[in-house]
Amino acid sequence: MHETPDDLAALQDLLDRSYDQAGPHLRRIITPERRLTADQVSQRLMGMRLLALATVTSDGRPIVGPVDGIFFKGAFYFGSSPDSVRFRHIRARPHVSATHLPGEELAVTVHGRAVPVDIRDDPFREALLEVYVPRYGAEWEHDFLDSGPLYARIEADRMFTFQMTPSR
Repeated sequence: MHETPDDLAALQDLLDRSYDQAGPHLRRIITPERRLTADQVSQRLMGMRLLALATVTSDGRPIVGPVDGIFFKGAFYFGSSPDSVRFRHIRARPHVSATHLPGEELAVTVHGRAVPVDIRDDPFREALLEVYVPRYGAEWEHDFLDSGPLYARIEADRMFTFQMTPSR
């Protein structure tokens, strides 16, 4: 877990504001006992978590696709190829939505803006190395990270969490 007490406080504020502004339908589903705290979110999202990330085409159509998401310092980060449709959309229209939904017992959804991250000098680089070097070996840093994808952080306007204990 990489979140500082200040990161957790800011995340908890985001979660509370988002919930307070949610509509009645969402609040009937995400009841107070089904919400996660900032600390619980940070614990549940350690490592790489697949996200369904939605961007918007120039004519307003949503396009969704999977990305590797890494939750770091209270925000989701993701990468994609510099020539991907995803980053072409983000450069023109940075608003995105993403959901981590490993099953019906957990969902974390975020809405906000994708902000490019220069991983050459960002602390997020260390989080990437922690996740991918054990999977792909030490050469991954030089063979892929330094010559491959672009990365972005989702600066969240809203974030919703849902957890449900599975039935037995």
